[in-house]
Amino acid sequence: MKELDPMVFLAVFQEMLGPMLWVMLLVAVLGLLAFVALLVRERGLVSRRLVQSELLGLLGGVVALVVMARVSSSGFTDAGGPADWFLILLV
Repeated sequence: MKELDPMVFLAVFQEMLGPMLWVMLLVAVLGLLAFVALLVRERGLVSRRLVQSELLGLLGGVVALVVMARVSSSGFTDAGGPADWFLILLV
């Protein structure tokens, strides 16, 4: 694999996550839209909320890794190649 092909990453994600890939992508897009709506409504960032959301984001990252290991057909011990580890790192 000498070049990065986005379709390869999509195929590997579909193999790892199955139909949950599309559900997770939908949740991510809805979360992004909610954030943009909040920025428009509040007309900026509130630093206290930003720090709280960063701390909550750490917990969300751990939950994302646990969900990925539970839902996928290959867990952390089955990751064989660099593409698998790269995709786990992206999650």
